[in-house]
Amino acid sequence: MQSARPDLTWQPLYRIGGISAWVFVAMVLVPVILVFTAPVPPTEGRALLIYIADHKAVYLVQLICFVGLGIPALIAFAAMAVALAGVNKGLAAIGGLLGVASEIIALAVGSSPQSLHGGLVLLSNDYASATSDAERDSLVSAANALVAIANGMPWAGILTAAGILVLSWVMLPAGSFGRALAIVGIATGALGIVSEALRPMIGSAYLLYGMLLPVWFGWVGVTLLRVPRRSVEAAASSAS
Repeated sequence: MQSARPDLTWQPLYRIGGISAWVFVAMVLVPVILVFTAPVPPTEGRALLIYIADHKAVYLVQLICFVGLGIPALIAFAAMAVALAGVNKGLAAIGGLLGVASEIIALAVGSSPQSLHGGLVLLSNDYASATSDAERDSLVSAANALVAIANGMPWAGILTAAGILVLSWVMLPAGSFGRALAIVGIATGALGIVSEALRPMIGSAYLLYGMLLPVWFGWVGVTLLRVPRRSVEAAASSAS
């Protein structure tokens, strides 16, 4: 095993990664807060298109947050992988790649199970301006297809959870990162893989993973921002 002390030449990445992790948490919390100010979006095509038309500002904020959080998340994953390279380069690289790949997939698809799909906004606009029942029925069918696609593509979520699991496993023997964070991360990653794979069947039980995810990212943010100080403290302790 290599030295568990992070390479301080990457200090700007740790700082940006820590800030990004907190941005991720904020982008999760904003839509959650909005849930208490507007009705929860329905999942049936016709009702969803009407909902979007009636709550467009709220829906767009939710969409931007749930899709856009992939950007700070991939930076945080990259920073954690580099910070943990001194513990196990191979596994840290695998964990980082899994996490970064998951966010790239989510950004490419442009959807999440919560926000469904940005294309629904366009369908909602067309539905509102449609002049016949046949045209509306066609748009509803397209909306239902997008909902089914979004709910049937769990791979981005599974890879996110797998990245958390691998990075947390690497973190476990590295005292400078905290054993508690590693244990929480392992639990979050393992639960996340199961939750994402079985999302259509577990219903509200998914919320447990949904709550652990921002907790892990927030804790990672604190850890990354404290990397330089912890490294200096560890060096001083070794010297004495």
